[in-house]
Amino acid sequence: MRIRQKLAFLGGGNMTESLLGGLLAGGLVEPEQCVATDIRADRRARLQERFKVRVGAENAEAAGWGEVVVLSVEPQVLDDVLVEIAGSLKKKPLLVSVAAGYPIARVAEQVKPKVRTPRIVRAMPNTPSGVQAGVSAITVGPDVPEAERTLSRAIFESVGTVVEVEERLMDAVTGLSGSGPAYVYVMIEALADGGVKMGLPRQIAEQLAVQTVLGAARMVSESGEHPARLKDGVASPGGTTIAGLHKLEEGRFRATLMAAVEAAARRSAELGFEKGR
Repeated sequence: MRIRQKLAFLGGGNMTESLLGGLLAGGLVEPEQCVATDIRADRRARLQERFKVRVGAENAEAAGWGEVVVLSVEPQVLDDVLVEIAGSLKKKPLLVSVAAGYPIARVAEQVKPKVRTPRIVRAMPNTPSGVQAGVSAITVGPDVPEAERTLSRAIFESVGTVVEVEERLMDAVTGLSGSGPAYVYVMIEALADGGVKMGLPRQIAEQLAVQTVLGAARMVSESGEHPARLKDGVASPGGTTIAGLHKLEEGRFRATLMAAVEAAARRSAELGFEKGR
């Protein structure tokens, strides 16, 4: 879909760069529809040079101009940013927050003195959005009409896949897909290290590891088969793969990954409570 609204990105970090890249590359918006703010001059210069969008340091000015305001600042400063921009939200824009652990109710609380019925969407994209291969979970506030629900999906579909979840599940999303790329990077590194240990040159080992993970993920995505069935298709009786899988089980590989997701989700919940959820 072609987006007609003006978009203001508050915070010029990696996620803003990813979203601008996806939206512009996909032809969903034109540069003149977008403005991005950041306190760092080098980030503003990078966004302006790469995307030809307007940039600035004044959040309130950008928020007053935008019809969609993407809150892409660190969670620990979002309270201050919302207080800063609340008086500028005269057009009652759609507010889209990508701050981890920061609930819709708290965004509403900060802007309600100036905006009686704020329209808020909360999203949790992940870092592969930078190569348009991300996955984003969104949850939509109670006063968001269907057209703006569709608009919010289009913004994140520009950088990958989108799923909708209840807000109570957003901490679990953070633990799985938000933090998950880091777990996969560690797995790729470990696979490559194993190859090097067995004599492969580092560059070849890394290439094999990366393509193995990429291909396996694509098999799951495109075949529709349960991962366990695909695993069984590789592990022939008495063969090499089942010997390797046995070692993974001895090391509690699956249990450890499950525990990592749980730990990250719990930490996301803790951060939310620390912010006064």
